[in-house]
Amino acid sequence: MNNKNMFKRCAAVLGIVVLAAGMAFATSAGAPAVSPDDALQKLMDGNQRYVENQMTGTKLCDLTTRTSLSKSQKPYAIILTCSDSRVPPEIIFDKGLGEIFVIRVAGNIPDPVVLGSIEYAAEHLGSPLVMVLGHERCGAVKATVEAKGKSSGSKNIDAIVKVVAPAVKAAAKDCQACRDDKKCADTKKDEFVECVVDANAKIVAASLTKNSKILNHLLHEKKIKIVSAKYDLDDGKVTLFK
Repeated sequence: MNNKNMFKRCAAVLGIVVLAAGMAFATSAGAPAVSPDDALQKLMDGNQRYVENQMTGTKLCDLTTRTSLSKSQKPYAIILTCSDSRVPPEIIFDKGLGEIFVIRVAGNIPDPVVLGSIEYAAEHLGSPLVMVLGHERCGAVKATVEAKGKSSGSKNIDAIVKVVAPAVKAAAKDCQACRDDKKCADTKKDEFVECVVDANAKIVAASLTKNSKILNHLLHEKKIKIVSAKYDLDDGKVTLFK
């Protein structure tokens, strides 16, 4: 075989290898393992098991699972929720190791670090679903309502209040319990706080693509879905907002 033919054969083999490698990369970094809707259904099914006290998630916390995940992860959902000790997503959605990428901060608010964390999971880990999860009787929201625009005495807590504050204005306009009651924040404080919790989760979810070009692009390409929801402390149920 002359050198010219040998070169052609080597080039052909190299081309096949490169193509195969490219296909492998596209499979691992391209389309998510589950669709956004399937990911959402997995969460809601898990929450239903939690509500019914039929949890199975601990089965995915054993040595075998831990070992299989030691080198990589592929969570199918990103959950931004509050730091409240009563709202652990892994439990209320009945999930085990490697299933959900969780970001927790008081008031489930998105600062640049939180946004960067969501971007990382969505773009690099391929998570197709983002859920902003508020919860009943949220302390951060209550503190914001009670602050009434005044300082709490802590610049760090004030930073949380500042981000939640737009939800107070939104709730004042849209809260059903506050119709025709301009002093609703005082006369129906508990109901008003719940309205602010709802408004805050919705506002945060809507803000993600406004403040992140990466998330906006992924949403436009239909590679991710963003939803907002609320956790009920009493019955354990998660309700999706429309």
